[in-house]
Amino acid sequence: QVRVMESAGGLVQTGGSLRLACTASGRGFGYGDMIWYRQPHGQQRELVASITRAGVTDYADSVKGRFTISRDNAVNTTYLQMNDLKPEDTAVYICNVIAIGALGARHTYWGQGTQVTVSS
Repeated sequence: QVRVMESAGGLVQTGGSLRLACTASGRGFGYGDMIWYRQPHGQQRELVASITRAGVTDYADSVKGRFTISRDNAVNTTYLQMNDLKPEDTAVYICNVIAIGALGARHTYWGQGTQVTVSS
């Protein structure tokens, strides 16, 4: 079993910055893609940013140039640096991890989510 834990979000003002972290843990697993989603209240979940194990990144158009995703494979952790935050970034941010078992089977695991609120 894999556990996915996100760091605490928070309340920031427009234009501020916040960094989220997400750590995966579980014996016998390697980790592939690590992905951040967000879900604003009453809206659908959307992909924010993703990073492969090799470090290839991808971003939603709405966050390009403001958010940076990175990862440290030694500690199975991905980070989401969010700069120039806007009220429309307010959402629950949820981490998704692709875990790879000993025989190569892939399984997806989700964190609980963490609230980020940007005040205007």
